[in-house]
Amino acid sequence: MFRYTKLSALREVVFWLVALVYLAPFYVLVVIALKPDTEVFSTSPLAPPSSPSIASFQKVLRATGESDIKIGLLNSLLITAGSILVLVLLGALTGYVIARSTRAWSRITFYLFLIAIILPIQLGTVPLYIGARAAHLTGSTLGMIVLYGGLLLPLSVFIYAGFFRGMGTEYEEAAAIDGASPTQIFFRIVLPLMAPATGTVAILAGLIIWNDFFTPLIFLGGSSQQTLPVAMYYYIGSLVSQWNQIFAIVIFSMIPILLFYLFAQKRFIQGFAGGLKG
Repeated sequence: MFRYTKLSALREVVFWLVALVYLAPFYVLVVIALKPDTEVFSTSPLAPPSSPSIASFQKVLRATGESDIKIGLLNSLLITAGSILVLVLLGALTGYVIARSTRAWSRITFYLFLIAIILPIQLGTVPLYIGARAAHLTGSTLGMIVLYGGLLLPLSVFIYAGFFRGMGTEYEEAAAIDGASPTQIFFRIVLPLMAPATGTVAILAGLIIWNDFFTPLIFLGGSSQQTLPVAMYYYIGSLVSQWNQIFAIVIFSMIPILLFYLFAQKRFIQGFAGGLKG
C-alpha cells in the first residue's frame, strides 16, 4: 500500500520545480508573442502583457510569397503525412521480411540498414539532388515524400524489425491454418499488433521531417512549394528585431507537432520500450 511520506512530498515538489524550469521558455515565448510592439523592449520578458494582442499572429498570417506561412504549413503537413505513410508501409513490410527470414542475407541486410542510419544524410546530397532532378522530383511535394521515404526507411526498418523479432509467431501460424493468405496475415493480424512501433516511427519521422530545414531548402529551392521551416527562414530574415512576430511564427510551427505528439505519446513510449527489448 502506498504511503504519502515527507520524502514523497519532497520528490513531488522537486518534480514541480523541474517542470516549471522546462516550461519557462514556453511561457516567455507566449508572453512576448502576445505583447504589442510598444511593450516588447520596454518591459521584462517575464512580465505579462498589459494589453494582450494577437496583432503579431495576424501579421504573420498575412505574409505572402516565399514567406507565406499558410502555404508552408500546408506543404509541411502534406509532406510529413505522406512520408510517414510511406515509411510505415515499406518499413513494416521490410522489417517483417528481415525478422522472419532465417537466411544469411536477412542479417546482412539488417546490418546495411544500421550503417545507413549511422551515415550522415548530407554525404549523399549531391548525387541525390542529381538523381531527383533527372527524375523531375525536385520542387514538388511528391518528390520530397519519395526523398524522405528513402532517407528515413532504415530507421523505420530498424524499429519494426526489433518489434517483429520480439513478437511470437502463434497468431500468424493460427491464421495460416485457418486459410489466410500471407497478405491477409500481415495486414489484418501482424500490422495491427505493431501499433506501438507504428507510433514510434510516426513520431520520430514526423519530428525529423517537420523540423528539417536543409533538405527542403536544397530540393525545393526556387519553387512555390516551400515547407514551414524554409518559410520561417525567409520571414524572419525580413525582420530586424520584431520578437513578437518571430515568436508568433515559432508558436505556429510548434502547435501541429505538439498536438500529434500528445495524441501518440503512449504509442511512442510503448514502441521505444519494445524496440529496445527486441
